[in-house]
Amino acid sequence: MARKKAKKPGEVNEFRAKKREKLRFLAEMEPRKMIIYPLVVFIVALLLLAVHFPPLGIDLKGGVVVTGYGVNANPDQVEKWLRSELGVNVNVESFTSVEGTKGIRVYAPSGVDPARIINLLGQKYPDADYTHSEVQPTFGELAKKQGIRAIAFAFLAMAVVVFLFFRNPVSSLAIIFSALSDMVIAVALMGVFGIQLTTATIAALLMLIGYTVDSNILLTTKLTRRKEDTIEEAYLSAVSTGLTMSTTTLGALLVLWLVSTSPTLDNIAIVLIFGLLADFMNTWIFNAGVLRWYLTTRGVKA
Repeated sequence: MARKKAKKPGEVNEFRAKKREKLRFLAEMEPRKMIIYPLVVFIVALLLLAVHFPPLGIDLKGGVVVTGYGVNANPDQVEKWLRSELGVNVNVESFTSVEGTKGIRVYAPSGVDPARIINLLGQKYPDADYTHSEVQPTFGELAKKQGIRAIAFAFLAMAVVVFLFFRNPVSSLAIIFSALSDMVIAVALMGVFGIQLTTATIAALLMLIGYTVDSNILLTTKLTRRKEDTIEEAYLSAVSTGLTMSTTTLGALLVLWLVSTSPTLDNIAIVLIFGLLADFMNTWIFNAGVLRWYLTTRGVKA
């Protein structure tokens, strides 16, 4: 079997040059526009959150979960049927186990007797196996407070580290705002698509802080401590590397979302995808616009 020839240094440099040329339109945008557009998106996301905040999951508000193994049914039809029989609002989702077994999960409000749900399902699907779990509202409220506290402490710790590293209020605040905007946009999209806020999606938001700050630190370091001749060349070098990093991460998350049979993993993947897509805008447009404006006002060669 013939070995694939490695690319010559000249070919690699030519590929990088073409890649930078495609991204040059970003470097040529006016800093004012680069700052305004992401701010408008951030405000729209805040309005969406005010109107339609993501629904809370069972683990944050309390409730009953009944799982039926071996039930191969349309979850929408089962949901409609159970609502009419129980007289309460329930949600039903289907899943496929690692072994390939089909099943459904029924989420009901706290106070609903899980035995009643199991009896109803047993009449229609007698060959299935059923389990149930219940989360009391007090435990759900505790989990919600702990999740909010974890996000607040993680964000505060990130902000302190950024300020200590750069020791510059403009670049530090730009990084902090970008991370905040990524989270706000991700949560707003969760509300739009009806993705529940659970302990799993809170963990995804915590991971998002690390992902987004990495790209912002790369950009800020490249521009404020650059070795290139101009701000434009430093920006093109950073955006070329940063987009490659983010695209590979997005690819891995997309594959996870497509092949996963676990709703929990699906939700983690989609929340991170929302956040990383927002990070493309907040890092390479907003933060870049702030840094370009700041450096040019200081008389640095553009």
